[in-house]
Amino acid sequence: MPKGYWIGRVDVHDFEEYQGYLTHNSKAFSAYGAKFIVRGGQFSPLEGTSRSRNVVIEFPSYQAALDCYHSKAYQYAKSFRTPVSDADIIIIEGYDD
Repeated sequence: MPKGYWIGRVDVHDFEEYQGYLTHNSKAFSAYGAKFIVRGGQFSPLEGTSRSRNVVIEFPSYQAALDCYHSKAYQYAKSFRTPVSDADIIIIEGYDD
C-alpha cells in the first residue's frame, strides 16, 4: 500500500499566534503516524510561485493522511493556523513501484 503525503506551502503573518498551531497539531500527527520529511529549511524557488515555508509530511497510507486532515484534533489545530497564515496544502498518494 502506498504511503500518503501532505505537501504544504505556508506564509505565516503572525509567528506568535502561529505557535498555537504548532502546539496543537502534534496530537493529530502522532495519532496518525505522521513523520516530517521536510519542515522549513532552505529552498530555491526555480519555477512558479512559492511561499516562505514548505512542509512534507509522510503517513503510513493515503487514507491515514486524509483521516488526519479531517480529524477533530487536526481541525482544532488548524483553527489556530488559518487566521494568521495563507496555505496551500495537498494530500497525495505516494508512488509504490
